[in-house]
Amino acid sequence: MVQKIDTLHPILGNVLDNIDKVMIGKRDVATLSLVALLAEGHVLLEDVPGVGKTMMVRALAKSVSADFKRIQFTPDLLPSDVTGVSIYNPKDLQFEFRPGPIMGNIVLADEINRTSPKTQAALLEGMEEASVTVDGVTRPLSKPFFVMATQNPIEYEGTYPLPEAQLDRFILKLRMGYPSQDEELDMLARMEAGQPIHELEPVISTQELVEFQKQVKEVSVDVSIRQYIVNIVNQTRTHHGIYLGASPRGGISLMRAAQAFAFIHNRDYVVPDDVKYLAPYTLSHRIILKSEAKFEGVTAEQLVKQLIDQIKVPLVRY
Repeated sequence: MVQKIDTLHPILGNVLDNIDKVMIGKRDVATLSLVALLAEGHVLLEDVPGVGKTMMVRALAKSVSADFKRIQFTPDLLPSDVTGVSIYNPKDLQFEFRPGPIMGNIVLADEINRTSPKTQAALLEGMEEASVTVDGVTRPLSKPFFVMATQNPIEYEGTYPLPEAQLDRFILKLRMGYPSQDEELDMLARMEAGQPIHELEPVISTQELVEFQKQVKEVSVDVSIRQYIVNIVNQTRTHHGIYLGASPRGGISLMRAAQAFAFIHNRDYVVPDDVKYLAPYTLSHRIILKSEAKFEGVTAEQLVKQLIDQIKVPLVRY
């Protein structure tokens, strides 16, 4: 395989630099979030409270001048609180639709596993079909449309595990992690004079972003790399430690994410290293481990990485 030195896309590199003004030491998470946005997918951020999940979404939304909406999920939240509701107007003798917070460009579904499965499901149509149906009327969502959901670890009290159908809608599942001591010191210094998110300015317009999303689909994926993706996905379905393997949507998501990752790195083609890097983030939340694997302390991410190491990497020349 002939490799070339990657350079960041000049405009998208500025977006990442802009997010760095708010998020310290989270360049990888910011890059992967931008990957999902460009691939027209959605992100699930799972971690303990206070590590910057919400701030990451806000910084991304401000950087791309998107219409930002926030849904705070609680146990008593109703589906209509998400999608919107039709209210009768006695003056006009007609029902008027009041749009819910899902009618935005970038939607923060905060603590999504704090609400009931019925309300969680209110996001399904929007995430898959970019539309919502209320009272029999289907309304398209504006472009770009991007959901970044945050959730606390399942072990926390008062949480409802997301069903497999919901998890499969997320192109990537990420974790923030704690900062290092040096990063935390830098964070305190920045926060001393106030929250830097308030000073953040847009870097690109939503129109430019939509154009980039179109260009991402033109990134070339060699037939050998497509076969590589299929091999990885199929291995998740036959491994002795996996009860339920990744769906076909998982393979499509991995390819789309690889195209977006290549585009961010100013390439018009995907290389095998793109697939290897993204596979754990794209597939681990789509598989269910057998009890024996859980008892051995193996995580889904570790298992996906083991599978990748066992599959022959294709030789691609550009």
